[in-house]
Amino acid sequence: MANYKPVVVQSFPKLGEKITQDTLYWKSYKTPVQIKEFGAVNKIDFSPIPPHNYAVTASSRIHIYGRYSLEPIKTFSRFKDAAYCATYRDDGKLLVAGSEEAVHVVDFLTDKYRIVSGADDYTSKLWDIPSATEIVSYSEHMDYVRCGCTSKLNTDLFVTGSYDHTVKIFDVRTEKSVMTVEHGQPVESVLLFPSGGLLVSAGGRYVKVWDILKGGQLLVSLKNHHKTVTCLCLSSSGQRLLSGSLDRHVKVYSTASYKVVHSFDYAASILSLALAPEDETIVVGMTNGVLNVKNRKREESKERFPKKKRPGYRTFVKGRNYMPKQEDFFVSKPVRSHLRKYDRLLKSFQVTKALDVVLEARNRTPEITVAVMQELNRRGTLQNALAGRDETQLSVLLAFLIRYVVEPRFAPMLIKVAEMIIDIYLPVVGQSAVIDKQFLRLQEIIEKEIDYQAELLEVLGMMDTLFATMAKKKATSLEENKTNGILRILEKATSN
Repeated sequence: MANYKPVVVQSFPKLGEKITQDTLYWKSYKTPVQIKEFGAVNKIDFSPIPPHNYAVTASSRIHIYGRYSLEPIKTFSRFKDAAYCATYRDDGKLLVAGSEEAVHVVDFLTDKYRIVSGADDYTSKLWDIPSATEIVSYSEHMDYVRCGCTSKLNTDLFVTGSYDHTVKIFDVRTEKSVMTVEHGQPVESVLLFPSGGLLVSAGGRYVKVWDILKGGQLLVSLKNHHKTVTCLCLSSSGQRLLSGSLDRHVKVYSTASYKVVHSFDYAASILSLALAPEDETIVVGMTNGVLNVKNRKREESKERFPKKKRPGYRTFVKGRNYMPKQEDFFVSKPVRSHLRKYDRLLKSFQVTKALDVVLEARNRTPEITVAVMQELNRRGTLQNALAGRDETQLSVLLAFLIRYVVEPRFAPMLIKVAEMIIDIYLPVVGQSAVIDKQFLRLQEIIEKEIDYQAELLEVLGMMDTLFATMAKKKATSLEENKTNGILRILEKATSN
C-alpha cells in the first residue's frame, strides 16, 4: 500500500494590519502603566534636560514624575481651583502654570525671561519674569484663548488659538498680530514646527497645516478623527506628527505625505499627549483622570549567557568532497513523519471523526477545516461525514458555516457543504429550535450577501459608464484616411 499523503492546507494571504517600519517602531513599547490622577489631565510636559521628568497638570495639582517612576517625586498644590498648562522652561529649571481664575495658556519665550499667557477674557499678554510685570497686552480675539505656543527660533514670536475659530501670530515688537488664519472650528491646540515655517492647528475634527512663509497658506486639512482633536505633538525627529482626540485615538502622521502611518487606541477620551526625547516614553492624559504611560522596550544583551564552545570549521567540512566508491554500501536513515490527528483519522478512513476534530479548532484555523472538507469531497465521502449527526454536532457545523460561508477564501467549498446539509437534514427541520434558528440565520446571511453582490454589480456598471464617457476616443487609421480624403475633395473643389 502506498504511503499516506497528508492533507495539503492551502495558504491564503493574511488579512489585517500591514506591517511597516512605523508599525514596528510605534509598537515597540511595553505594556502601559495606568496612574490615577485627581481629575482630568489637561497638560503633560517633559523636561528638556536629563533625566527628563514630566509635569502632569490635573485638577488643582501639578505632579512631577520621574521617567520610570509611578509615584510623584514633587507636587505643587498651591492653587485655589483648577491648574492648567504647566510648562517647563528650556533649561528645565523653571515651571510656569495658569489657573482657573483666568489663565489657561502659558509658555516661555526662548529668551527665558518672558512669559506668554492666554486667558478667558479674550486677551493674550506678555510678562517680564524678573519684575513680575506686564509688558504688553493684545485683545484681538473674540472668544476664549485656550491654546498657544512660542517659536524656538525667534525670541519675539508666539502663536495663540481661540474659540473664535482663529489662530493669530504675534511679534512682541509690534502692537498687533502679524498674521491671522481661519481654522473654521474652535481651536484646541496649536504647534509650530522646529524650523518655524509650518504651523499646525487642531480644532473640531480637523488638523490643519499652514505655511507661514507663504503668508499663512493652507497646505493640508486632515480629517482622520471622529470627534474633537484636543492635543498635538511632534516626534523627536520632527518627521511624525501625533494628534489626540476625544474619540479615544492617537493618530500618527508622516510629515512628508501627511498620511496616517499608525494609530493608538485608549480606554477614554484624550485631553493631553507628550513624547519624551528620542520617543522613549509616550504619556497620554484622559478625561477620566487616568494617566497612561508607555516606555519603550530596551534591547536585551545578546550575551546574557556564556557561549558554548562550538565545533571547529574542519568538523563541518570533513568528508565534504568524499567520492563514493563502487564497493561502498549507502545506508539511508528513514525519516519518520508525524501526522496530525485529522490525518491519522483520515488514514484510517474515520471521516466523521476527522471532520469533528478540525471543527473543534474552527475559531483558530478555518483553513485546515476547509482543507479537510475539500479532501473529503475529493474522496467522495463528504456526504457521509456530514450525515448522521446529533443536535450538538450539527449545531457546531452550522455555526462554522454561519461564520465563514461568505468569506471569499472559503465560499466555494462552504456553499457546497451548506447545500449538502440542507439536502440531508431537510426532513428533520422543525424538531429542534436551536437548529431551526441557525438555519434561518444562515439563510439571512446568504440573502444579505446576494444583495451586496447585486449592489456591487450596479456600482460597477455605473463606473464602467463613467469611465467610458471620460475616455477620449482615438481616431483609427480608417477614420484618418476618410478625413484626408474629404480634405482632398474640398481642396479640389476650391481650386476649380
